[in-house]
Amino acid sequence: MLKTRKDSKLILLIISAIFIVMLFTLDRSCEAKGETKKNSNYFHSLQEQLVKDGFDRDLIKIIYGNSKVTFESKGVSLFFVHSEGRLDYDQYTVRSQIKKARRYMKKHHAEFSQAQKKYGVDKEVIAAIILVETQCGNLLGERSVLNTLSTLSSLFDLQVREELWKEISDTPELTRENFDRKADKKSKWAYSELKAFLNHTTTEKIDPVKIKGSYAGAMGISQFMPSNIPELAKDGNNDGSIDLFNHADAIASIAFYLKHHGWKPGLSQQMAQKVVHHYNHSERYVDTVLKITKLLKG
Repeated sequence: MLKTRKDSKLILLIISAIFIVMLFTLDRSCEAKGETKKNSNYFHSLQEQLVKDGFDRDLIKIIYGNSKVTFESKGVSLFFVHSEGRLDYDQYTVRSQIKKARRYMKKHHAEFSQAQKKYGVDKEVIAAIILVETQCGNLLGERSVLNTLSTLSSLFDLQVREELWKEISDTPELTRENFDRKADKKSKWAYSELKAFLNHTTTEKIDPVKIKGSYAGAMGISQFMPSNIPELAKDGNNDGSIDLFNHADAIASIAFYLKHHGWKPGLSQQMAQKVVHHYNHSERYVDTVLKITKLLKG
């Protein structure tokens, strides 16, 4: 009889546990549906514009119906207050960082040698860019590229823009006039990048929801913006696809990017500055990359 009571209690506990799990799952499901509905409000105009510009309606519906696709006001707010001058570029030229870049070059010696031979770009400048951009592929960004570009793109809708302003208007250094000016500029830029991103993920059969990148939407080891991929990204390992999260592809892509903008063997310091400036328009960035290049050669 005692055994029967224990068994009954055990069964009751199991049933209770299952019921709790079911409630939790249902709650999360409802929460996700509510979040998706919220996203559809933010991204409704954007989705219609994408369809108008030739994207498949069913595909767009599936992408933006995903509960992980969200309006990211916090991340996008960085676009309105970010300053290159605040970045510590000196950290990349210390001895430990140069050693890291050398180890990376040694590990991927074949890829660097092939890129240098094929495109005529010094392997050291390629490594310098990868060091600064992603710490040799170790820091690729944690933000959803799709969410970032979609949020910025949606700011052409004045109602959506107003909602973002309400959330970030307490930022001390941001005025409404500056916000609107930047929102106009960034929404057009981001929409162009978003279309390129969706085209790339469709071509390469990649789930766009899974791609992580920088606060600006740059992606991969090379931190390319999506619009650079069609013309400048390269298949470094000859596997038939372009994957900027693959070291061979990233190294080859950076090499071709620099060649495209004028890098040649033995070019002058002044010309080198102009070429690297295309990769990032910050003078401090350019100076840092070329300093690392010199240290790697020394």
